Amino acid sequence: MKKSQIIFLAVGIVFIGLLYSLPRVVVENSPESVPMEEVGSAGIPGEAEETHEPVLSTTEREQVNSLKAELDNEDDREKFTILADSIGNMFLDAGKLDSAAYFYGLIADKVPEITYLEKAGNTYYEAYGFAMSEGKTAYFADKTREYLNQVLEKDPSRLDLRTKVAMTYVSSSNPMQGIIMLKEVLEEDPQNELALFNMGVLSMQSGQYKIAVERFEDLIANHPGNIEGQFYLGVSYFESKQNNKAKKQLQMVKEMTDDPQIIAGVDNYLDRL
Repeated sequence: MKKSQIIFLAVGIVFIGLLYSLPRVVVENSPESVPMEEVGSAGIPGEAEETHEPVLSTTEREQVNSLKAELDNEDDREKFTILADSIGNMFLDAGKLDSAAYFYGLIADKVPEITYLEKAGNTYYEAYGFAMSEGKTAYFADKTREYLNQVLEKDPSRLDLRTKVAMTYVSSSNPMQGIIMLKEVLEEDPQNELALFNMGVLSMQSGQYKIAVERFEDLIANHPGNIEGQFYLGVSYFESKQNNKAKKQLQMVKEMTDDPQIIAGVDNYLDRL
């Protein structure tokens, strides 16, 4: 999970704003369906496109269109893979995660090997984290599960991928399935970094700050380099009225990073202590 997906802070931001900027774990009922039949000029599902910056330049768009024309007429699997991967990489470099995931998915559909399935699933998961509407959130979550579950069928030991799949359920109409999956991961690996982090985030979002403290304390005890976890531990101390611990933790976080977003968040909470 990229830091930009979980930390969007500025001086003066209130805590509820922070929670809305966390990973997509809000329970949403009856998400709208997203029709994916219509395809844009570059071969990208129109309804799935997001507005990530930076966008493709005119020259890059022309290159994509040229590659797409070749791709449409390519039957050889190896050449198809090379072309689709090239297009996906161009979109990935431009920050267009949804479009990159679409082309990686084309490869995985044609050549369902673990490497390609995982690449498509992981990229859809990244796009899912940035989705700005219920329909797109639901669609990218479905695509994440489609590809990562195929990897898990081949290799059930991949706890990192199971955790990602779990998080897509948390924002669905069946959030408890995600919670259960995260707990199962922690039963197998009590020190799992991603599962501990996400369980802490979920506890924060549900207002269970004392439980969040326990999760984040476990996280940083085993993964002290997780700066986001260190920060959220300080926030959880603050919200659970453990002011002395909050102050000490947040001051320590400020010494651990030079990231301006995290520092702005730390200063905001320190000003409120």
